[in-house]
Amino acid sequence: MEGWVAPTDYEWYAFLRETGPYEEVNFWTPSDYFGFRGTPGAPFLFKLKAQKRKNSGLPHNVIAGFGIVSRFAKLEDWLAWECFGPGNGAPTFSKMKARVDEYRSKNELKGGAGVPQIGCIVLSDAVFFPPELCIPQPSDWPPRNLRPMRYDLTVGEGQRVWAACQANLSAYTVNVSPDLVARVREASPRYGEPVLVRPRIGQGVFRIAVTDAYSRACAATGEHSLPVLEAAHIRPYACEGPHDVRNGLLLRSDLHRLFDKGYVTITDDLRIQVSGRLREDYSNGRSYYPLHGQAIASPADKRCTPDSEFLRWHNENVYRD
Repeated sequence: MEGWVAPTDYEWYAFLRETGPYEEVNFWTPSDYFGFRGTPGAPFLFKLKAQKRKNSGLPHNVIAGFGIVSRFAKLEDWLAWECFGPGNGAPTFSKMKARVDEYRSKNELKGGAGVPQIGCIVLSDAVFFPPELCIPQPSDWPPRNLRPMRYDLTVGEGQRVWAACQANLSAYTVNVSPDLVARVREASPRYGEPVLVRPRIGQGVFRIAVTDAYSRACAATGEHSLPVLEAAHIRPYACEGPHDVRNGLLLRSDLHRLFDKGYVTITDDLRIQVSGRLREDYSNGRSYYPLHGQAIASPADKRCTPDSEFLRWHNENVYRD
């Protein structure tokens, strides 16, 4: 079974261990130059780096916890903060940004064209061990390596560290979900090959998945200005709607608001419908009625197309006919 071990800042680990648990955490890198191809559901182990000061008393060169790979994305730092907040390993956006900028400047990091982005390895079910339960790092870890490394968790050092992580789940129950323990055990049968752990999808990953599915453009207008685009649930999460890309639409913020309030909906044939109630209630709507009857831009990946069941729910329960 695939797993990953990645060098981790002590400050990131300590903050999340002290303030968690979090539905999702963002293991970010200060540049989008490098991608990450880990399989969703693969364990991702946090390895604390060697401390610069000898005899600092801080744990180092140890496995200090793990999470379950959910998704990789390249995001602007402000969007990463909107998606995951303190789950980025910092109490405020300004402190997160200062840390990102410090790494970029110190290491003269490369990046893509346009607005600088950070690499985001999003993890669900993150567990952070106390110092006394930290696990010695893989003995074959390259001393100067600063990149995540893939390990086979069924043999050798990969098997050793993953087995120790599983054992820690039973010994350390603070901020550990019973559901996670059950899913890890399910993925690690006593006999036969282990399988990937099922990651839980949260609000942050939902927003990223919907944004990517619609190629960062409003489904209704084609607007590409990312700061005004929002991932809308068709059936709200509060009404048992899942964090599923098929239950999502990428909409300009004003259309998202109208959609949630029932003045706009999407029909089964993926066309925009603007309610006459908008004119009746507010004596306006001139900029929205031209959209009535137009087809939305459907995701290139047909597996991400809005589900007709969720659309019908919105038409029947939210739309102001």
